[in-house]
Amino acid sequence: MNILIIGATSGIGNNLWRHYCSTGNMVSVVGRRHDELDKMVNIAPDNTMSFQCDISDLDSFNTAFCSIINKMKTIDIAVVCAGIGELNPKLDIKTEINTLKVNVNGWTNCVNTIYNQFMSQGKGHLVTITSIGGLQPTPIAPAYSASKAFQINYTKSLQKKSKGIGVMVTEIRPGLIDTRMAKGEGLFWVMPLADATAAVIKAIDKEKKRTIINNRWRIINFLLRHFT
Repeated sequence: MNILIIGATSGIGNNLWRHYCSTGNMVSVVGRRHDELDKMVNIAPDNTMSFQCDISDLDSFNTAFCSIINKMKTIDIAVVCAGIGELNPKLDIKTEINTLKVNVNGWTNCVNTIYNQFMSQGKGHLVTITSIGGLQPTPIAPAYSASKAFQINYTKSLQKKSKGIGVMVTEIRPGLIDTRMAKGEGLFWVMPLADATAAVIKAIDKEKKRTIINNRWRIINFLLRHFT
């Protein structure tokens, strides 16, 4: 299969790249850090194509995506897990705006571009990595929680739009995972990255509409949806 991973230089995205390369797929990886992308190509040169860009730069991503399509021709699975999350209790406006540029503007451009590519192909599986944080506003990271709420609802809209047209849309909604995104003191129920990645792979393989990672966070997800 031809697989695209946006946000592949760390965390879940990097683990997914390792998995899909090890199972013989061709994987295009997109990320901001050129040195990390070079390392990935060196590790799996026969299965990896790298494209450096910051998704908040819309033109940069659009150029990269054109190059990806020119080389791959078609994409079977695309996983969008790029994003940022900064604690911002003092409401520094630059931090808030930068978060929205990545998690809303850049993310939407990625998802929309990929979805339209799948529409033109007549098939494809789009996977978005959102967050439990999108269900509950937080005073220490307002832009992050708001942007994740946006991602959740945008993904739901695409799921409704996709019925009966051959395009599958999956939302992965994690709780806290042991990555750079888990910040702050007193964190609880932090899931090991390997376990979270295994759950993501399982959800993709089974073409699930939505997966909450993990069981404990499913309880929190239910409570936030119905009692807040």
